[in-house]
Amino acid sequence: MEERVGIIGLGYVGLPLVREFVKQGLTVVGFDVDDAKVKALSRGESYLRHIDAALVKGWVAGGRFTATHDFSRLEQTDAILICVPTPLTQHREPDLSYVVATCETVAAHLKKGQLVVLESTTYPGTTTEVMQPILESTGLRAGVDFYLAYSPEREDPGNRSFSTASIPKVVGGHTPACLERAVSLYRRITEVVPVSSTQVAEAAKILENTYRAVNIALVNELKMLFDSMEIDIWEVIAAASSKPFGFHPFYPGPGLGGHCIPIDPFYLTWKAKELDIRTRFIELAGEINSQQPHYVVQKAVDALNRHGKSIKGSKVLIIGMAYKKDIDDVRESPSLKIYDLLQRREAVVAYYDPYVPETGPHRHYPQVRIRSIAYSASKLASFDLVLIVTDHSGIPYDEILDRAQLIVDTRNVFPGGHPKVIKA
Repeated sequence: MEERVGIIGLGYVGLPLVREFVKQGLTVVGFDVDDAKVKALSRGESYLRHIDAALVKGWVAGGRFTATHDFSRLEQTDAILICVPTPLTQHREPDLSYVVATCETVAAHLKKGQLVVLESTTYPGTTTEVMQPILESTGLRAGVDFYLAYSPEREDPGNRSFSTASIPKVVGGHTPACLERAVSLYRRITEVVPVSSTQVAEAAKILENTYRAVNIALVNELKMLFDSMEIDIWEVIAAASSKPFGFHPFYPGPGLGGHCIPIDPFYLTWKAKELDIRTRFIELAGEINSQQPHYVVQKAVDALNRHGKSIKGSKVLIIGMAYKKDIDDVRESPSLKIYDLLQRREAVVAYYDPYVPETGPHRHYPQVRIRSIAYSASKLASFDLVLIVTDHSGIPYDEILDRAQLIVDTRNVFPGGHPKVIKA
């Protein structure tokens, strides 16, 4: 009998999983509470740039994929993969409300023999401490009546070198039988790295993102230090990278973005507090990274001041609203914070991003709904400052350098020195 996979959450994690399972000949039922997403996918449309609409049309037309908000259809599936958000509260504590609500829905339709896997990034212990009791409230037992596992997503939108199929999948099971069942499923689409428990798999994902957050914080701090010493951090990193061992380059920026790196380390610090352990290193890294938008705005203020202008009333054009280059993902983007900080200082702010024609509302900025301006070289001189936050390919930077009055560059788009350019 052909295996049917149910995927809950059809966003940046869920939709690439659909692609890989369908590619291997499995039938997938996709679930989402967003009616607009469900209708778009049912029409064969894609709302993610890196998932081609022609692919989605083929899935639907071939009967291999159905999108729905009818969660009773979970009963038709053999495996249920949960790919829902795990954000932070305003107090930087884990918000597992999406995971809890989804597990309650799954429990209402859980049947014997099903595999349930959480893919959302979270703190070690979530699968057994949060999910398991909800699912076992049905009277079914994990490892006996149904299979329970954790396998963290490792998506990197816009990365042309790696995709879901080429990134090894870490998998941890609640019992050996659970592990075997989950490994069997994921081996259909990629290489699998089995680990001894769900807690190890959860911790591995947290380690990956904390490693990146801490190292980015280090270079961000060095950026500010070296700037005060009139040393170019980018040239320093290039020089250090010539060492063939013992050094891996990380690069500074305007702040962290995306759903993982700005959030995941705080899941670990929260769990550590529960154990009466303070993760000072991780907390300091989070503090440094979260201050970068403020640093960038202050550099913009200083740059305008040196040119005899106040930030109040100055026209500022932000280049790039996505959190990194060549994608349309705005989640946790530092551009949103920078936009907000500039507006609070009464600057007249606009943005240009060919990947993000419109943005908002967002979790931290529920009132923000803005549209990208249409780019033209003739408009550049009308802005007092051009602020490069996201270094998308294909933007005419030479033209910007030629036409703009003043530039603050957070991405080293203009290496070396130039009278118009201030690095931030």
